[in-house]
Amino acid sequence: MQPPSSPISSLSEAIARCQSLGMRLSRQRRYILELLWDLQEHLSARAIYDELNHRGKKIGHTSVYQNLEALFEHGIIECVERSDGRLYGHLNSAHSHVNCVDSQKIIDINIELPSTVIHEVEQRTGLKITGYRIDFFGTTNGVQPEKQ
Repeated sequence: MQPPSSPISSLSEAIARCQSLGMRLSRQRRYILELLWDLQEHLSARAIYDELNHRGKKIGHTSVYQNLEALFEHGIIECVERSDGRLYGHLNSAHSHVNCVDSQKIIDINIELPSTVIHEVEQRTGLKITGYRIDFFGTTNGVQPEKQ
């Protein structure tokens, strides 16, 4: 994967980033980006393939896998490794995840740890923290989300 680059905040920015990196913006690659930005969920390659074909966007299995890997390797999209396979999401920026144990859905969330926590981790490990990702796990049991 490429080193972290500036965050992409829209489909048009994702397309522009592909072009600025010299990536060929094929019909299939555009379909995948459009779908990820439309749904804004974490999807398996199979789910992406199924949804694109359901929408009438004919694309082969191999093309889906190859394009997802290229987009991830160039830092355009994210890839979440899970025990049951990889999931792909539209964001490329550093962020955390809330994993719903009931539905298996992953929700993107930006959380900033207090500097005292970062300092404590650095003191305990002897490493300079340059970034982090927190994975939360929860159930749909009775908590109402705040309006953002």
